[in-house]
Amino acid sequence: MSTITLTPPAARARKPEWIRVKAPTSEGYHATRKLMRAKKLHTVCEEAACPNIGECWQQKHATVMILGDTCTRACAFCNVKTGMPMTVDPHEPAHLAEVVVTMGLEHVVITSVDRDDLPDGGAFQFVRSIQAIRAARPETTIEILTPDFLRKPGAVEAIVEARPDVYNHNLETVPRLYRTVRPGARYFHSLRLLQRVKEADPSLFTKSGIMLGLGEEKREVLQVMDDMRSAEVDFITIGQYLQPTPRHHPVARFVHPDEFAAHARAAKAKGFSMVASSPLTRSSYLAGDDFRRLRAARDATLAGGATGTGG
Repeated sequence: MSTITLTPPAARARKPEWIRVKAPTSEGYHATRKLMRAKKLHTVCEEAACPNIGECWQQKHATVMILGDTCTRACAFCNVKTGMPMTVDPHEPAHLAEVVVTMGLEHVVITSVDRDDLPDGGAFQFVRSIQAIRAARPETTIEILTPDFLRKPGAVEAIVEARPDVYNHNLETVPRLYRTVRPGARYFHSLRLLQRVKEADPSLFTKSGIMLGLGEEKREVLQVMDDMRSAEVDFITIGQYLQPTPRHHPVARFVHPDEFAAHARAAKAKGFSMVASSPLTRSSYLAGDDFRRLRAARDATLAGGATGTGG
């Protein structure tokens, strides 16, 4: 059985300058927080202690976490609390749609905790959330970041049929580290999930991300990129892992920005349509801007193909 060696607080590495951020204090931050509490919604920005929360909430960008705030798994990297979740709130999709309208969101990201206790893994709450937003504000584009729906047949296909604009599922780390970092998941199941999305609807953008600093090697990161491309993933995000508490997996090292830039070049060379790679990159960080660039690039490619002439 694999074990995780915890780093004593005194020995924990000091964060380098390039990943230090200021505590959130802006009016925009407080307004977004107030709105989320009023609608009884949770955000992964708060639950996962995202370092970009101040910047994103100042701009009224937030990643809403549906299906409660308690996860049925205990991943070694994640700060979301673990335990027995409460019953699913039937009003949650409507409240989410109200937030989208109130904030005037052009792009919304919806994620969730793992709900292994539910027969569908919570898939139909994603479906209802997409439907509610489409009805309330059709012009808003929707990105979802789902769990792996392990042993939940039909869950992925139901969400694909609801037609989000982006389907994101993170591989998180390299296969060798799954037993310690993500013990409740299976690498090749997650990879196959991304492939199934493309098989069900090739027009959907797919996205996945990994963290660096968990003990992975360069060759393993490059192999994950190749695996993603074999599943036709369009967009890869690569960011620095930050240890939430002394109980979580320790940071093996802080990766220099130059190394992130090198990974970005490698990912582009391997054929990803969009790459975000930096110490502070997170799955949802600047997601709306990235989606618009991704869609514009595809539209330009399709337009070029339609007007091109044969040789």
